Amino acid sequence: MPDASAPSPKKPLMELPETPRVLPFLVFLLFMLVPSTVFPGAEYWLYAAKTVAGAGVLWWLRDRLPEMKWAVSWEAIVVGVVIAVVWLGLPPIKVPWELFSKAKEAKPPEVWNPVAYFAGNPILGWGFYALRTLGRSLVVPALEEVFYRGFVYRYVVSPNFTEVPLNRWHAGAFALTTAMFGLAHGDLWVQGILCGAAYQWLVLRKARLGDAMLAHAITNLIISIYVVVTGQWQFS
Repeated sequence: MPDASAPSPKKPLMELPETPRVLPFLVFLLFMLVPSTVFPGAEYWLYAAKTVAGAGVLWWLRDRLPEMKWAVSWEAIVVGVVIAVVWLGLPPIKVPWELFSKAKEAKPPEVWNPVAYFAGNPILGWGFYALRTLGRSLVVPALEEVFYRGFVYRYVVSPNFTEVPLNRWHAGAFALTTAMFGLAHGDLWVQGILCGAAYQWLVLRKARLGDAMLAHAITNLIISIYVVVTGQWQFS
């Protein structure tokens, strides 16, 4: 007879429920760790590569992400527009620990502007920006909502996160997930926290990720259009 006290065999990594929710985000993040100075213009090629890679991994794992379904609601549209206005209207604020560092006068990062960088080849420049717009409006909303609100929030509630309903309220999970999302946006951490809180509210209200994905996509699309119309590439 089998020994009932024996530990159950561990599942292979690719069969764990965490894997399809973390891997796309991790792949996207790994490209960000590559120095943008490896060759001239590397930041543009790297963004294109991580967009294609992130989309590819999401597509590969789509059957294991039942919560990754787009949804339309008036709440999602309103939240997406309001957050875009907030994002564009609030000034950047140094993250708290930088306020006390000696690097306050550090050289600001170069503005991401492929149209200016590839001025001699406008097709390439606008192609990079079109891909960035598609990436931040379709790929980023899906992989970030799946990771932060589909995985992190529910995992804080319980390690058996797939059993946690998406509309389960948990103050600690809400605070941690919102803070993580905000601080991941550097000097735009205040906007990020407000953004994360609004998207999490949508998930809790609708008990699904699709509305947050749509709101996230609308926010990023509005910002992308605003950059082109106004020429304020610091928001790109």
